Amino acid sequence: MRLFIYEWVTGGGLADHHGRLPESLLREGLAMAQAVAADASRIEDCQPVLLRDMRVPSLVAPGAELIEVDSHAEHQSQFREQCERSDTVLLIAPETDGALLEAAKTAERLGAKLLSPSPELIRAAGDKLKTAELLKAAGIPVPEGRLMEPSAPLPEDFPYPAVIKPIDGAGSQDTHVVPSPAERPPAYAWARRLERFVPGAPVSVATICGESPLPLPACRQVISGDGRLAYIGGSTPLPSGMAQRAEALALQTIEAMPTASGYVGVDLVLGAAPDGTEDFVIEVNPRLTTSYVGLRAATKHNLLSAMLEVSQGRTPQLEFDPRSIAFDADGSVYYD
Repeated sequence: MRLFIYEWVTGGGLADHHGRLPESLLREGLAMAQAVAADASRIEDCQPVLLRDMRVPSLVAPGAELIEVDSHAEHQSQFREQCERSDTVLLIAPETDGALLEAAKTAERLGAKLLSPSPELIRAAGDKLKTAELLKAAGIPVPEGRLMEPSAPLPEDFPYPAVIKPIDGAGSQDTHVVPSPAERPPAYAWARRLERFVPGAPVSVATICGESPLPLPACRQVISGDGRLAYIGGSTPLPSGMAQRAEALALQTIEAMPTASGYVGVDLVLGAAPDGTEDFVIEVNPRLTTSYVGLRAATKHNLLSAMLEVSQGRTPQLEFDPRSIAFDADGSVYYD
């Protein structure tokens, strides 16, 4: 089986971008690409293939075929060729500027079999306003929010502190906590979502989706305290009560979205109330997330193999180490 693992930042998605690649996206993209490639190399008769931006020599994937690209035209050509040649395609890209959606649409148009979510789910989850509307209509708690036009001042009649972020953002890019309407967040050229800041424990739940979603252990997220909400890393497992609340809310969220396939992450905030009445869904990530690097270290099973099994209608038996595991955004893993 030829498996095309396309990670947008390391794979040349910004080949026409002059200057440094976005640090947080590069760090997390590199960690995910190398983790998935390592798992692919352990699957019998699987040949992983990756594109590599020539500016990212740190992308190393023993056993994989690495195809270097140094221009936008070469990136586009190789992406199309590998989609056509490969038996299965796994897309890892940010929702920003439609990067993930365009990659999925192109791959499907070329007849690729996607191991990652479909354009339909990406279209819904990649728009934070649309996601919030879908979930709210299904009775799932989401923070109060509203659309902010580029030049509009922060409204006085909104609960603060709040968070302002791009509608299609990823990796906490251009995301800011605003304590009051007197704040002046950095200018942004496109519309954004302003939403109420929800206090509590930031948590993510990854699910492997097929005929029915298979939830993986919930992970606590470590978020920067500088007002940018940057993702630093995570840990697992959570205390059993919190884990059960997170899993239940994540499964309700997946059910409310368009049909999901592949690896889908749900970001939550768990409040202080033990009954879950202060828990909220923040975002749905229609793609592999950095939690993959921690979760793969917490199980002897091959998570990529599990994704392939689910895509074939089978239910893998996954067991996870009860020990505490922490992981950084760059893929480093630490055992308690």
